[in-house]
Amino acid sequence: MTLESTHKIVNAAAQAGRGAGAFNVIQIELAEALTAGAADAHAPVILQISENAVKYHGSLEPIALATLAIARASEFPVAVHLDHAESVDLIHEAVDLGFTSVMFDGSTLDYDANVALTAELAAYCHERGVGIEAELGEVGGKDGVHAPGVRTDPAEAAEFVAATGVDALAVAVGSSHAMTSRDAKLDLELIAAIRQAVPVPLVLHGSSGVADENLTKAVEAGMTKVNISTHLN
Repeated sequence: MTLESTHKIVNAAAQAGRGAGAFNVIQIELAEALTAGAADAHAPVILQISENAVKYHGSLEPIALATLAIARASEFPVAVHLDHAESVDLIHEAVDLGFTSVMFDGSTLDYDANVALTAELAAYCHERGVGIEAELGEVGGKDGVHAPGVRTDPAEAAEFVAATGVDALAVAVGSSHAMTSRDAKLDLELIAAIRQAVPVPLVLHGSSGVADENLTKAVEAGMTKVNISTHLN
């Protein structure tokens, strides 16, 4: 089977009021297990490779080619996504290799710089049939500190999406990266407010730190793409 569009998987889930699982791949065994699990569940899946995983392997191409091959061999829809990329060159490489979507993380830039570079990358990706996700606000835990980060403002989120043309938006609503406990407290009212303000699917990073029942509540409030990494490592 050919690769599935990330945009198609996520949009179908959003329209159905379901979550779309996106799982980070560190080794090829994870990609094999995730695609097998998705096949058993008769469900689509998004395999993600992060910039940190690229640093771990020393380059993108080896882990990317293996993951793409596993995805293409699946009988069920599988997308391959570049996660948390701050490097423009890495995004270009992922597009060239055949990734179905990328995430540009410009959350550490000031707002205007984030908008400008994200819009430039969105145009680049769309010209090549690749989807793009961006982040507004700052999800906690990036520097090993499990603070809730800087929350996303709904009005600013709407402005950001309109200005950049991104296909999905990662938002800061109380989760943190790299949590090993599952007691993160999500702001469900904020999720609902952003959902009302923004026309594209929302993405929850740091989902490993959120209890199952709260992930369900987050999806009910308007979250769609649910990223899992720490619990797989």
